Amino acid sequence: MEDIGPPLDAETKVTERPHDHKDELRLWLRLFTTKTVIESEIRRRLRDRFDTTLPRFDLMAQLDKSPSGMTLGELSQRLMVSNGNITGLVDRLVVQGLVDRRAAPNDRRSQLVTLTAEGRRTFRAMASAHEDWVADIFADLSAAELETLMRLLAKAKASAHKSMNTGTDK
Repeated sequence: MEDIGPPLDAETKVTERPHDHKDELRLWLRLFTTKTVIESEIRRRLRDRFDTTLPRFDLMAQLDKSPSGMTLGELSQRLMVSNGNITGLVDRLVVQGLVDRRAAPNDRRSQLVTLTAEGRRTFRAMASAHEDWVADIFADLSAAELETLMRLLAKAKASAHKSMNTGTDK
């Protein structure tokens, strides 16, 4: 049986027939594919080095920015996931001793979540490694290329926001 290699991603399929697609679609697929490749590598490194997941890392990052804690609802909004997802993540982190959950002082119906001292130490070790990994992933880009890419992505982001605000649906 012939080895056909890894499945083609959408960007690769479009690249085979570039004149069949608008440049903007090709750009969108390139951005999406790049994000997916980077995120997959970060997920792998978090799992291999820290035995954790990206959602746990992201939740701990939010809590690290808010030393006084956040409610489950605030975490849900910040991470753009359901309350049920946040509850499950928090439950696992409580069991690991990385976060603490207690009734919010102003609203006993709400749960306030904070990093424990061990959680803060653990997160900061992960964050330091994460920063190094991202630098490693972009190591082949010069400082000038990074600056150009940042400027162009900011412009693309502004264009996307503008499109959202005009509501055109061609």
